[in-house]
Amino acid sequence: MTATDTPAAKAPRRDVASLPERLVPAMPSSGIRGWIGPIIVTILGGLLRFIDLGRPHALMFDETYYPKDALSLLRHGVEMNTVEGADEQLLSSDGVWQTIDIFTTEPAFVVHPPVGKWTIALGEWLFGATPFGWRFAVALLGTLSILMVARIVRRLTRSDVVGTIAGFLLAIEGMHLVLSRTGLLDLILMFWVVAAFGLLLIDRDATRRRLGRLVAQEGLTATATDWGPRLGLRPWRWAAAVALGLACGVKWSGLWFVAFFLLMSVIWDVSARRAVGVRHPWRATIVRDAVPAGLSTLGIVIAVYLASWTGWFISDLGYGRNWAADQPGSVIPEALRSLWHYHSDAWNFHVGLTTEHSYASNALSWPFQARPTSFFYDGFDGGGGNCGADSCASAVTALGNPIIWWAGILAVLHQAWRWAAVRDWRSGAVLVGIAAGWLPWLLYLDRTIFTFYTVVISPFLVMAVAMSLGSILGSPGASTRRRRDGAIAAGAILLVMTAAAWWFYPIWTGEVIPYDSWRQRMWFSTWI
Repeated sequence: MTATDTPAAKAPRRDVASLPERLVPAMPSSGIRGWIGPIIVTILGGLLRFIDLGRPHALMFDETYYPKDALSLLRHGVEMNTVEGADEQLLSSDGVWQTIDIFTTEPAFVVHPPVGKWTIALGEWLFGATPFGWRFAVALLGTLSILMVARIVRRLTRSDVVGTIAGFLLAIEGMHLVLSRTGLLDLILMFWVVAAFGLLLIDRDATRRRLGRLVAQEGLTATATDWGPRLGLRPWRWAAAVALGLACGVKWSGLWFVAFFLLMSVIWDVSARRAVGVRHPWRATIVRDAVPAGLSTLGIVIAVYLASWTGWFISDLGYGRNWAADQPGSVIPEALRSLWHYHSDAWNFHVGLTTEHSYASNALSWPFQARPTSFFYDGFDGGGGNCGADSCASAVTALGNPIIWWAGILAVLHQAWRWAAVRDWRSGAVLVGIAAGWLPWLLYLDRTIFTFYTVVISPFLVMAVAMSLGSILGSPGASTRRRRDGAIAAGAILLVMTAAAWWFYPIWTGEVIPYDSWRQRMWFSTWI
């Protein structure tokens, strides 16, 4: 078979001219119309996240670590150990971070990179070392991620409605909401993962559009070959690499997203080359794109990650900073060898963490939200909580919206079927995000891990739910009756999810409610 015998070469000239449009379908709307829905649901999500953000006035769960580490970064550039009673001193202070003195002169051994703590530090710098201050930047990223998800799903599905539904679901998703209101690292990790995913989607559209134009301009004979045209510079992929480097700079679990997302991007390039008639799309993609792009992308990820340790590099105070000074005989700079040794110690800590914890949760149970994490609980007797009852309770429970999560199990199965049966690349993309955030934890079933790690999965879960609801709604070309019935069914499902969010909101945000009301929200004994 010659190059002119390929399917693309046989295509009529009018098909060649329309390649850019066929490779990249048009958006459903232009200008402000595509932003109205996403902005509305983002405002809703922002209100849910920022109202009474300083409640409770406490260090919730692992807030006992990261806000103090963030404060130390502001004061010293690295994490330092704290004095006894540091939590009480911090909570009773006026929040002026320049004057809070809770640190010793000894460096602290911390097991997570600095990006997330620098993010928390931004809020403390702006608003003081108070509960509102150390939660502010996290809440801001959580709110912005709603807008990102709405626009990402709009780009995936070419539907303003489905994109807005996805943003709305994330706005009322409990795990995302609780972690948005807490000074922990996992929501920050999620933000950069979603940012990387969105940037890779933009890169996919831009690359396919460029490839279609090249084919249309140069003709089929020149392009329907073993190699096809070069895809050129990829600034959006480079931006995604920066986001992935920042994700790794929050938590090392970002590395899994680097691997999964880069493989996904390569497969997208193969698909694009196959669509224009390249005879050996895998070989062409690997030689022309995957190897050079992979090296440059990984180089950016590593460079960004190392840059996140700048405070440690320029200081002599950091833990293990001068370890290599006593280990001569290597051409590798001492600072890099010391950092490697530090990482080795942190790795050993992570893989050896098997301490029993009452809220530890097996990763197999995460999709069912079987064992949520109690971040905060306080009970008041004798009406001391001013809740209108003899016994009151205030709780912050890292529990996903159960209706969204349980529907999400069905949605994931539906998207898996679409990916396998009709080769819907959009379903595959969402499944990749879920797989990268969940499957690796199945390797550590004996580790001390928690359900709130699923916050990095929640955006992709609501993407799957929104896309399945889009299938229920039906295509724009369906009959009026089909669209009406689909709208009723999808609307009913959304109504139940919204009712669940209203019901659980008090225990997501630490509201003081009657103790009996708190018990009514504990649907299963494993939730207590």
